[in-house]
Parts: sequence; C-alpha cells; structure tokens
Amino acid sequence: MNVTRGFTGRPSMDGPGLPPGQYDAGDAWPVLSAEVTPGIAPADWTFRVDGLVAEPGTWDWEQVGRLPQSEYAGDIHCVTGWSRFGTRFSGVSLDVFLDAVRPDAAATHAVAYAHTGYTANLPLADLTGGRAWIALAHDGEPLPAEHGGPARLLVPHLYFWKSAKWIAGLRILDHDEPGFWEQNGYHARGNPWQEQRYSGD
Repeated sequence: MNVTRGFTGRPSMDGPGLPPGQYDAGDAWPVLSAEVTPGIAPADWTFRVDGLVAEPGTWDWEQVGRLPQSEYAGDIHCVTGWSRFGTRFSGVSLDVFLDAVRPDAAATHAVAYAHTGYTANLPLADLTGGRAWIALAHDGEPLPAEHGGPARLLVPHLYFWKSAKWIAGLRILDHDEPGFWEQNGYHARGNPWQEQRYSGD
C-alpha cells in the first residue's frame, strides 16, 4: 500500500459529525493505494457496465462528459481513521449508467474494477438512488492521478476503499463476490457509522 508521509500514527478522536474511531483530517487528503499509481490519459479511459444487465454499455471520456453532470458535496471517511468534511466532487451519477444498461431483477451486487485490476464489492442498493458517482473532478479541478484520476468511483457513505480509483467498470451480479480488500480481511460492506472495518465487525 502506498501511504503519504506522515499519514500513519495520527491519533483517532471522536468529534461532532465523526463516525466512531475517526479523526478530522482538515484540509489534508492522504494518498493510500493498493497499487502503483497508473498514468491513464482521459483519451485512453473507458467505463463499462456488464454482467446481469439487459444491454451492456461502454462509455469513453467524451461520451461521459456529455452525460448529465451532478455534484456531491459532503464528507468522506477512510477505514484507516481519517475523515474529510465538506469535500466537493463532480461527475455522473451511477444511476445514469445503470438506467442505460437495465440490471436484471435478480441483480443484488456489483464488483467495481479498476484499470489496474483492483476490485471492490458493493451491494447494488449502495450504488443507486443518488448515492454513488463516477467522479471526474474535485473542487472544480480534474481529479489528480494519485486520487484516482482521470475518474474514480465515489460511494461516500461507505469507507473510502469502496470508492475504487481509476475505475474501469462494474460487473452486476446476483450474489456477493469479495473484492481485493474484502479477500484480505476487510468488511463486506464498510459502513463507517457502524464501524464495519474488518470481517466480523
């Protein structure tokens, strides 16, 4: 895992608006990655949704840019203990993509996968109803590569490892299929307010 200098060893403190065991990181946005940061140019980036859907779909950068854009303004929480308040991301709601491919009635989960091979599993209910985005920008600027640019999944109500960097696609399933960290002892869902950090929490 790549970790920014000075990230480890911070005390964990509860405070107003903080989930259990989290601390306010202020303006800092620590960089943590399970893999080496890739250099993906927007012109080479694509996003695909397949699996249990009526019509699989693939979008390139220009096509995603022409879709209805929306914004998330709120908080994000990392399983390692930091939280950031008042973040602003813009991009395309996952509802737009899912409406286009029409998941099967039996669909219950998705595996998000990155251009690097990283995976994260999520209940489909956590990706619909305006709860998740393909984020293209942060604070009005292109998303930096170290934070998942040119595009990342954004599921802010769950621990941030679920918001897969360098997102390449979603595979829609009728069962739960553990992703990278879930296979290595992390919780299947990762709700910060229930402190679902590790398997068994």
